[in-house]
Amino acid sequence: MSAALPALFLGHGNPMNALHQNAWTRAWAALGAGLVPRPRAVLAISAHWYIAGTAVTAMATPRTIHDFGGFPRELFAMRYPAPGDPGLAERVAGLLAPLPVGADQSWGLDHGTWSVLCHVFPEADVPVVQLSIDETRPPEFHYELGTRLRALREEGVLIVGSGDVVHNLEAYAWGGRPAQPYDWALRFERTVRERLVAGDHAALIDYAALGNDALLSVPTPEHYLPLLYVLGASVPGEPVTFPTEGIDGGSVSMLAVRFG
Repeated sequence: MSAALPALFLGHGNPMNALHQNAWTRAWAALGAGLVPRPRAVLAISAHWYIAGTAVTAMATPRTIHDFGGFPRELFAMRYPAPGDPGLAERVAGLLAPLPVGADQSWGLDHGTWSVLCHVFPEADVPVVQLSIDETRPPEFHYELGTRLRALREEGVLIVGSGDVVHNLEAYAWGGRPAQPYDWALRFERTVRERLVAGDHAALIDYAALGNDALLSVPTPEHYLPLLYVLGASVPGEPVTFPTEGIDGGSVSMLAVRFG
């Protein structure tokens, strides 16, 4: 049995991070370079595959999906040609049984996945499988799936959740305008960090009970839920660290969380 790989949650923020060199992208690159052993594959849970059901990408060559609009041409021209791993897709479905898991042949890698992995593994030489987020299920369901996937960490698979702990685009400063973080964004991110360090999984699962800061920080759940998969895949008592932090545009958290 190989040494367990960490489980990672990466705040992906603006898709333009795929093209930028900044403190966040440099930290993602350092994460990839420092992984020992090197992963044989990645299982990614992205905020941007949010559908009514559970599915895994099961194709050998997933396409690069440009699931956004209004960005420069060079972002649409970007490709992340990592191979897929149909065997891993089958293994994921087995771990989640008896839950029905679709073997998807049409989705691919959306920007929640490739905009961070292009820095973590810039050669695109580590196979990637995506797992969808079922929009019809409550938070505890997603956490439970994470617990079932934990075994992959000892099988050479890097589990990566990609979203944002705070993600309020209505309040976001578009167009590169500087913006101070909103007080509610800072407070909610701080609360999440404190609960992670304390190992208080119940509070993070029932995040809506954390008050008005949570309502403003998580107006819709899809960017928060990848954290629950990573939280579920964590091992009780293992160290938790925060490789990146900061609020972009006033209302999007770039917090990264590493278990192990």
